[in-house]
Amino acid sequence: MSLGAILPLLLMFVIFYFLLIRPQQKRQRNVQTMQGGLAKGDKIVTIGGLHGIVDSLDDKILVIRCGDGSRLTFDRSAVREVVDKAPEKSVSLEK
Repeated sequence: MSLGAILPLLLMFVIFYFLLIRPQQKRQRNVQTMQGGLAKGDKIVTIGGLHGIVDSLDDKILVIRCGDGSRLTFDRSAVREVVDKAPEKSVSLEK
């Protein structure tokens, strides 16, 4: 094969990588960071569209408190977005 035949294939692969593969990897990394940073009190939306507040969580599972007070158990991976982060609790060192 000559260089003239390989060059268009190589160019197509590079374009494919920068237009499709790289942005998908970036989105996946952002989702993993968001799901890893969940905390009690965060207002979230699941991939199914359920809105609620994180009541408790561990490594893989979280419990969501819904508007009517019911608590539902979900996998962490079911969280689509954090609508509102819980306020950070500041530690006071006053005596």
